Amino acid sequence: MKNKDISFDPDALVASVEAMADHVRGERKLTLRRRTLLPIPVKPMEARDVAEIRQRLNVSQAVFASLLNVSRVTAISWEKGRRRPSGAALRLLDLARRRPEVFQEV
Repeated sequence: MKNKDISFDPDALVASVEAMADHVRGERKLTLRRRTLLPIPVKPMEARDVAEIRQRLNVSQAVFASLLNVSRVTAISWEKGRRRPSGAALRLLDLARRRPEVFQEV
């Protein structure tokens, strides 16, 4: 097994922490030019995953659709496996799976 030398640049670390602090205080806009780490892509969800998310939230299909700002027919079709969520809906469902309390604050 090869050992790879890892270089440590304390100046880069300090600059990165200061940039993030500026962003948190609203003094600096976070852009892709300044940030190379993108969110991890969300894996496609199966119908059972969508149904499990709704059940964990303990809401009806109509309320679930309303929380996600989609039609009831769309939410039902995801649960039945007729359609698969994609794009922003997939990201929102992933958020509901990982942090259900966010949707209970609404």
